[in-house]
Amino acid sequence: MSRHYAGVVVVFFFMLFTTPGAAQIEEGTYVGASVGLGLVAPEDETDISGSGFYAQAEYILNLTNWFGVRPYAGFVIASGTSDEEAMKDYNMKSNAFLLGTKVRVAAPIPYVAPFIELGVGVSVGSFETYTPLTEVRKNGFLLHVPYSLGVAVGRRHQVDIKFTYYHHPSADQFSGAFAGGFSFKLD
Repeated sequence: MSRHYAGVVVVFFFMLFTTPGAAQIEEGTYVGASVGLGLVAPEDETDISGSGFYAQAEYILNLTNWFGVRPYAGFVIASGTSDEEAMKDYNMKSNAFLLGTKVRVAAPIPYVAPFIELGVGVSVGSFETYTPLTEVRKNGFLLHVPYSLGVAVGRRHQVDIKFTYYHHPSADQFSGAFAGGFSFKLD
């Protein structure tokens, strides 16, 4: 790990465990919704990607002010082709319903809480990865691994801004989004 990344990790954990308790992420149950610009890209290094639409709903159980569990359901519809004339026949597509659970670890900093998420889920839909290095077409149920980087903002951290991705190993692609969301407290 380079010194730069090691420094970022040290600062993140220092802030995570030394921030005062006021105005932090609250424990409890929430419902969250997010929408954004959907994305799809291959695992290989080919310069082909696509865009589209993304939406997701979550049931949020914040166990502490820095850790929560998030079952989710959503969908991504994204496709695209290469901009290069020599590769115009190659394309990407991900039209999928997403279902799974992820966990969030957040730095409970007042008004701005950076977070990471990781989980496991299943996608139902159609996937196409057609590049000079990969040719995969899949329909049906596929395992995916969701991961996100983002920030929860506001007095009660109810607004999320995040980059969220769903790695589909059997389709040799990942889909995801640049998204924004809002959560409502249930209890």
